[in-house]
Amino acid sequence: MAVAAPDRQEVRAQAKWVRSSARKSRLVLDMIRGRSVPEARTLLAFSQRAVARDIELVLRSAVANAEANHGLDGDELVIVAAYADEGPTLKRWQQRARGRVNRINKRTCHITVKVAEAEEARNAPRRRPQKAAPAAAAPATEEKPKRARSDAPKRDRSSAPKPRSSAATTPKAPTRRKAGGS
Repeated sequence: MAVAAPDRQEVRAQAKWVRSSARKSRLVLDMIRGRSVPEARTLLAFSQRAVARDIELVLRSAVANAEANHGLDGDELVIVAAYADEGPTLKRWQQRARGRVNRINKRTCHITVKVAEAEEARNAPRRRPQKAAPAAAAPATEEKPKRARSDAPKRDRSSAPKPRSSAATTPKAPTRRKAGGS
């Protein structure tokens, strides 16, 4: 029989009726599930998908809930669950030829993100961050000397004549069509 892990305090945030399909949202949510909050924020910031902005707002809300309501540190949180459920579908019609119509489904989804404290952060005692020790207490290390720059004068490229391509200087002869024929 397996021993259950101690319950972590999970904090969640949810955005309902997001104008994106659940399938598209799940592609982005799969990227961030199980990652730390700073890493997930980076992935969402550089994602090409439009729904990443909506997911980032939900993640921000979950972190703000954890910090404000439970006193947790936002940078030490991990995304334990992230999922998108289908919402209601808006059904629209588009006119087609000969009196017909095409159905357009504008899908929505409900995005949920749950965050919890990381295991290593949970086991460590909670302390306020202390100021760094003064630099004098640090041991002195030898630094490598920097490479000396050359004293030769730099070449001024602005006054040098630019080479011209031969295609730009010679005009192109007009082309003629063949006469006749069908």
